[in-house]
Amino acid sequence: MISKKMQDALNNQLRAEFYSGYLYLSMSACADALGYEGVANWLKIQSLEEFSHADKFFSYISERGGRVLLGQINEPPQEWDNIPAIFDAVLEHEQKVTGMINDLFDVAIEEKDHAAKIFLQWFIEEQVEEEDTVGAIINKIKLAGNHAGSMLMMDKEFGQRVFTPPAE
Repeated sequence: MISKKMQDALNNQLRAEFYSGYLYLSMSACADALGYEGVANWLKIQSLEEFSHADKFFSYISERGGRVLLGQINEPPQEWDNIPAIFDAVLEHEQKVTGMINDLFDVAIEEKDHAAKIFLQWFIEEQVEEEDTVGAIINKIKLAGNHAGSMLMMDKEFGQRVFTPPAE
């Protein structure tokens, strides 16, 4: 059984993961409107990944005897000026999520909830990977500069991404 404090913190993260998925869908729609179908695909796959993270939190809360409480999800932004702005926003968001996961881990330590610490370790590692991946994308975009051909090649590469559910 998890403590009320841990349950509340996990439910807040559950909502944050749903918001992340919703945010990346909004970014996908914007990239598509800008004519970058590959980037739109990459972001849509990213949204599916975030929804799968939400599912992990949903299941974990239940498995530990807690009560899943779904709350309101805020409306995400709808517009970004260009692809670099989208990926800058992705990195900023992932850094925010990293802080939230770290805060959750602190609650698990405070509550002496060793099972939650083990569960959250996967998300800590995932956030390191997320920030690294997006940082590498931003570096490639900077290298491409205003060269349309480079951006089109990258867009094609982004279009190759497929969703792979995370390992249990």
